[in-house]
Amino acid sequence: MKAIKKAIKNFGFAVLALTVLMTSSCGRHSTSEVYYLIASDQGLPYWQTAAAGFNKSAAIYKVTARVDGPSGHDPAAELVALQQAIAAKPSGILISVSDIALLQPGIDAAIGKGIPVITVDSDAPGSRRLYFIGTNNREAGRLGAQRVIQKLGGKGNVVFFTLAGQGNMAERLEGFKEVFATRPEIHIVDVVDIKGEASKAFDWTQEAMALTGDKKVDAFVSLESASSKAVADALKRTNATDRLVVAWDANPETLDGIKAGTIDSTVVQKPFTMAFVGLKALDELFHAPPKQLSKDASADAFAQNPVFVDTGTSLVDKSNVDQYIDAATEGAK
Repeated sequence: MKAIKKAIKNFGFAVLALTVLMTSSCGRHSTSEVYYLIASDQGLPYWQTAAAGFNKSAAIYKVTARVDGPSGHDPAAELVALQQAIAAKPSGILISVSDIALLQPGIDAAIGKGIPVITVDSDAPGSRRLYFIGTNNREAGRLGAQRVIQKLGGKGNVVFFTLAGQGNMAERLEGFKEVFATRPEIHIVDVVDIKGEASKAFDWTQEAMALTGDKKVDAFVSLESASSKAVADALKRTNATDRLVVAWDANPETLDGIKAGTIDSTVVQKPFTMAFVGLKALDELFHAPPKQLSKDASADAFAQNPVFVDTGTSLVDKSNVDQYIDAATEGAK
């Protein structure tokens, strides 16, 4: 009889311990935890891929993910989305900074309210954000520059398409310039701000095709993901086959262009990984916040946070484009 009572008692303790463990485990995460991804342009495939990574991470952690931001390049609208997210008092915010001057005060305000903020894809290094997850953009620019030099044989005129005000694209351009500086016969003839409209790249390319002699544009480089197809389309209309098009990111139409031969190559980032890792990082900061949320980790050798998480880049051309097309197909399942 005593043995039976002892067994029942031990069983009760075991059930109690299991209940406590399950309660603690469930308490770690909850759908009441809300994390925001503020994208700079939800209309782009790039940010749709990032949103997929953010949502997948949230599903694993069993928390709530919300993706907001403008459909189209509109920094003012992105600021409104950030302000609305702050007002909702979320567990954390992951944001791509389309305009540093415009968005930095909002990032600082969120930190001041105790909301963890991590920048993704495009940084605001002078803000109070905790750290940056994304590409080493200067190194990515160097990678693209080496491709341009190789394909042009070390000489020619190059034009860039970009979005003014975004630090990531400025850093990419600096990477190109550093490498081009070693090749005096490579000339940057223009840097065109497309203002979020791919049609501007199309129009500029068509006009450039009239330039000949020492003014001929030999290479068109996109520092953002939207313009390369427009450039390729403009070249196709003029039946030009002697110009180089280097793109950015792995949009389906870009990969198709590489396969078709209208785009030479593209520098590929990892937006899915950025956002997936970003939500995990915000979750950790929410549950184990640093003593001082606004403390500069770059000046602290014992900081619990990094300053920068590099998610990697690669160059895609005809030799490996099928691998990326297959990966995109698998990721969409």
